[in-house]
Amino acid sequence: MARERTGRGAARAVLVATAALLAATTAISPGPSHRGAGAAGGLSAPRLELGAGPDIEGFARATAVRPFRLPADHGPHLEYQTEWWYYTGNLSAADGRRFGFQLTFFRRGFSPGPPPGGPGLSANQVYFAHFAVTDVAARRHVAAERFSRGAGGLAGATGEPFAVWLEDWRADSRNADGSAVRLTARDRASGLFLGLELAAAKPLVAHGDRGLSPKSGEPGNASYYVGYTRMAARGRIGTGGEAEVTGEAWFDHEWSTSALGEGAIGWDWFSLQMDDGRELMLFQIRREDGSIGPASGGTLVERDGRTHRLAREDVSIDVLDHWTSPETDARYPTRWHARVPSAGLDLVVEPWLEGQEMRTSFVYWEGAVRVSGVAAGRPASGLGYVELTGYAQSMQGVF
Repeated sequence: MARERTGRGAARAVLVATAALLAATTAISPGPSHRGAGAAGGLSAPRLELGAGPDIEGFARATAVRPFRLPADHGPHLEYQTEWWYYTGNLSAADGRRFGFQLTFFRRGFSPGPPPGGPGLSANQVYFAHFAVTDVAARRHVAAERFSRGAGGLAGATGEPFAVWLEDWRADSRNADGSAVRLTARDRASGLFLGLELAAAKPLVAHGDRGLSPKSGEPGNASYYVGYTRMAARGRIGTGGEAEVTGEAWFDHEWSTSALGEGAIGWDWFSLQMDDGRELMLFQIRREDGSIGPASGGTLVERDGRTHRLAREDVSIDVLDHWTSPETDARYPTRWHARVPSAGLDLVVEPWLEGQEMRTSFVYWEGAVRVSGVAAGRPASGLGYVELTGYAQSMQGVF
């Protein structure tokens, strides 16, 4: 297991970090999936580098608006190279303790289309997953990672019924259209546990232009991006012991073949659930020269589920504070002033815990946050999650 490296020199750490599993799929003997506990988990994360990553030749690209059909579109889109199913949320126990969680499943294709047929573990898809819990009262953030080939039942995804899994880390549909799911994950090495029932409180949101989310001005540098911005959550969570919790979660599903344009190094992404019943997704594509890419923007979701697309000029995000990781020396923004004048929103976003860095096969910051400020002249508050990439290493060649 290689020691984790950080910095711009590791820019080509492909997000699946698993070339060894697929370089010669028919010649590899069966074995356990690789695992690594990051952050406070006490184990170094695996890192494998694939240069520029798999060739995109033959893969489809996100270029035009398309209809979405449920539950089929909750499942995999194997004609595209990269896909992820992303769950986060803020939860609380009866005694007032607060927790944040992240459970994300990634798929990366090495050739388009379904896996090769026949027996054995031959595969053209690789899956990996990140699982993290923030225990606010204990000021503890723990993360774990797994990855495996999409063969032999080790990992995979289906649309009808919707399910995505990597070994016993799973998201399984609980109803016909996939708007209710059960999340289950346990990592014995780190003590992490998650067992949650989620149910969407609003219809599916199609971000960007009716689900087509450009990331640069070049055609095809885009993803299809849909999800549920507010899901009721209940169940159990733990970082050693377990607590019964309730709260709200957020689900994102994206698939693409290429996203970041030339000169882009990463993004800042916000998913905010306001107490007034609205949700706000914001993202900034950051460039090497420090500028913000013109494709940046977001989505405002009204109480009744209606959506408003936000362009870059509709949003301002100013950094108020920073935190430097003692493990990687990466310097992250950790407090923001976010404004959306058209929605009357003037907000301060700050983490429950600064040390929510994900030291997995690629290094990024993903953490639970709280929101305060003003909405239409009245006091406002809320909870959410923030993702920060490109601070420890460039994401060029990864997405």
